[in-house]
Amino acid sequence: MSSGASSVFPLTFKHGFYILSPFGQACPNGMLLRAADKIIRVIIQAGISMKELQIRQGVATAVLCLLSVVASGNAYAQTLDDVLGVRASTTQDGRASQQRIDELSEQTRDLLTQYKQVMKIVDGLRVYNEQQERLIRVQEKELGQLEQSIDNVTVIERQIGPLIERMIANLEKFVELDVPFLAQERADRVAFLRETFDRADVSVAEKFSQVLQAYQVENSYGSTLDVYTEVIAIDGVDRQVEMLKWGRVALVFQTLDGETTGVWDKNASGWQILGDQFRLGVRNGFRIAKKTQTADFVHLPIPAAEAQ
Repeated sequence: MSSGASSVFPLTFKHGFYILSPFGQACPNGMLLRAADKIIRVIIQAGISMKELQIRQGVATAVLCLLSVVASGNAYAQTLDDVLGVRASTTQDGRASQQRIDELSEQTRDLLTQYKQVMKIVDGLRVYNEQQERLIRVQEKELGQLEQSIDNVTVIERQIGPLIERMIANLEKFVELDVPFLAQERADRVAFLRETFDRADVSVAEKFSQVLQAYQVENSYGSTLDVYTEVIAIDGVDRQVEMLKWGRVALVFQTLDGETTGVWDKNASGWQILGDQFRLGVRNGFRIAKKTQTADFVHLPIPAAEAQ
């Protein structure tokens, strides 16, 4: 009977399950199925009928499957709690990690801002350094030129001394040959230049500057109108007259009573008395020079240009 029960109710093991062939049901718990198998074998040996055995075996199998499901549910519940606990822990760890990431991101932004500010300062310093380098190069070039000029100072001083002396001599000669207006003033100027030239306490640059100023004054006489009083000899008699210098074109005089009018004759190197036809023109020239009359045409004796 034992062999018959074994052939009718075979227990096989597939993929970790014990299977009862007549019912075709599988229970996931291997230990429970093995215990059920022992119980069934004991019942068969006790002489229980086949029908009762099948009924009892089906009930036992259902009970065992239910127990297996309950055990599996407990295991699944325990596994789910573990999973939820791991997930909660993972979530908390993720929250902490995200907070750390946010802090690092904020620090990174701060560092980036500081970096940009520093780079702006660096760019400004780079431009400033380039400008200073250009200025230094220009100054070095000027310094070289100054050193070369200093080396040539001695040579220049030796050459400029004779030049100043020649300029003074030429100016004196020019005054002697020119129309004799402001004769005393111009002669005193030349004498002052000669006196300054012989002074050791006056620099060469100052001497040269004074000579240039004298030349500029002489040059300005050719484009100005001047009126002044002077004593000249007329027919051997010294008389005080009013002089009119019309540039370097004409130098005329008129006595204070207006009776005598004359002009400097360059060819004769003396004064020439004019007729009454020039008296009014010379008087108007005095008025224009004194700015008591508006500028106008005047009748003055002008010497003819000499043929070359």
